[in-house]
Amino acid sequence: MIKDAAGLARRLEAGDVRLGVSLARAKDTGRVRALAAASEAGGWRWLLALSAGTLAWGALSGNRRLATTGRHMLASGILAAATKTTVKRIVHRTRPNVLMDEGLYEKGWFGPNVGPWQSFPSGHSAMSVAVACAASRAYPEIRGVAAAAAFGVVAAQVLRGAHFPSDVTAGALVGFTAETLVHRLGSGWNGRASGTEADSSG
Repeated sequence: MIKDAAGLARRLEAGDVRLGVSLARAKDTGRVRALAAASEAGGWRWLLALSAGTLAWGALSGNRRLATTGRHMLASGILAAATKTTVKRIVHRTRPNVLMDEGLYEKGWFGPNVGPWQSFPSGHSAMSVAVACAASRAYPEIRGVAAAAAFGVVAAQVLRGAHFPSDVTAGALVGFTAETLVHRLGSGWNGRASGTEADSSG
């Protein structure tokens, strides 16, 4: 049973590596490089700035819904970033571009804490999905646009050779989970606060 599971895991990993390399064949073309540059909008700096800006704009304009959305986006993004950073420090895996350019592929536990060895999970995917889910929850009318933007960032990471398909899948799951957790914690806190206010007024 254990040998069968290990064999299946190796086959799945090998398939993931082959697919990642195949999808990144055009990583050095001008078109993909342009796509990669655009996908940096899904990096932590831009997304945290967007989230903080949304919070500030809502607060300054007196738009409570917008301010609450910004706060939710910010909390979801921070949790997603913290989670992916923790996993990257525990698990090391070289990126597809390292394999393609240098012929090196390594994975394991507690490896070098440097970018080329931190393919798993995708931080861009985690952050973009977390923030997109948070914005879509507050404004369902933008769900399609937010989902398309997040998907574009996720896909670009594979096409540019920065991540294998399983890396972006894991990153997206981290982002989705982070946003869901922040939402549930926020709902629970608001529910308790409302109950306390009702008890006080009663």
